[in-house]
Amino acid sequence: MFAYGFMRNAFLASTFIAITCGAVGVYVVARNFSFLAHTLSEIGFAGAAFAVWLGIAPLWGMLIFTLLGSISVGELSMHSDQKESAISAISALFIGLGVLFLAISGANSNYATNILFGSIIGVDKQGVIQLVVLSIIVLLLIFAIQRPLNFDSFDHIGALAHGVKSGLVGVIFLIALAMSVSIGAQIVGSLLVFILLTLPPATACYIGRTIPTMIAWSVFFALIGVWAGLYLGFITNLPVTFFIAVIEVAIYLITYFVHVVRHNL
Repeated sequence: MFAYGFMRNAFLASTFIAITCGAVGVYVVARNFSFLAHTLSEIGFAGAAFAVWLGIAPLWGMLIFTLLGSISVGELSMHSDQKESAISAISALFIGLGVLFLAISGANSNYATNILFGSIIGVDKQGVIQLVVLSIIVLLLIFAIQRPLNFDSFDHIGALAHGVKSGLVGVIFLIALAMSVSIGAQIVGSLLVFILLTLPPATACYIGRTIPTMIAWSVFFALIGVWAGLYLGFITNLPVTFFIAVIEVAIYLITYFVHVVRHNL
């Protein structure tokens, strides 16, 4: 399998993406941003389609749209009394824009499918370098604010009482989340990137007792999903995204049922 260059590229890129999404995802779950992550994935779809229309790489369009969208939608979700309805409206708007950009760009259905559901096997060496660099930037951002981010994510009221600058921490985290959505979409696509940002960390919350252990378990489950998904996709010639989704859901359900059984004994 590793005799093929495209598989080596796929495994290297997916490893960094899984580490990034696994680490960021713990805070996504802790801050109840799962719905926001889903919305950003749809905003990313519009950005990728916009990039196709302009004739540039979809990744850069996704970055631009998700960076702008994360700040605006994040602020809206924190200040709107009907944040779910407001975010749903924004989500619908960007899905419509994505369809429009694809239509006027003249992109074929295969290109649209790659944007929506990913095409990690098609990532070339330059694409791998870009994804690795972006992943490292995200991890550095999280590391730079980890202490106040931990406090603000798991004890928001206590963080405010101790003078933590929650607004600044929140903005930096939203930037990291937007970048994670953009790079994670290269594996599972813009519409399913929330799988890597929510399921591994949600599973980790049932096992980990501290934030570092939750991050470690989340990264581990994300890596298992992408590695096994790539291998199964290679030997079956079926979509990698399908296997990643099934594996992550299976791990989550097994962990959840074990947790329920233990607490009912």
